[in-house]
Amino acid sequence: MSTPRWLTTTEQRAWRAHLAVHKLLSHRLDRELQEFGLSLNDYEILVNLSESPGKRMRMSDLADATIQSRSRLSHQVSRMEAAGLVAREDCADDRRGTFAVLTDEGWETMQRVAPHHVASVRDHFVDLLTDDQLEALERAYTPILEHLKSIR
Repeated sequence: MSTPRWLTTTEQRAWRAHLAVHKLLSHRLDRELQEFGLSLNDYEILVNLSESPGKRMRMSDLADATIQSRSRLSHQVSRMEAAGLVAREDCADDRRGTFAVLTDEGWETMQRVAPHHVASVRDHFVDLLTDDQLEALERAYTPILEHLKSIR
């Protein structure tokens, strides 16, 4: 094994800041969504379904979009089904495939919760940065995102 390339002080500070921001922001947004009986994962599923044609997605595509294993997504969707937020439907063209479909209750929940969630994202993230910083952050994260998607 070769000698590790230890992080420089600058690299280490950036890495640790990223980890702390990710954990604290996710925790804060999740806590605020709990007031509506949702988790951050629930909300992400509702967003993906609400933005899809027919408010439906194949379960495999939804798993990819939300970066979850198919098994984990299946359990999550089961809980959301029990809450009346989503339903499952068989795919007519693929007997093995299943759609997750946003129910009317799920759509009403999205409409009720989205303004609060967007305000939280603004309060805890967007409004703390300038437009230039937001653009720089997007430029910085894009190659990392593309790399991680390619090896997933």
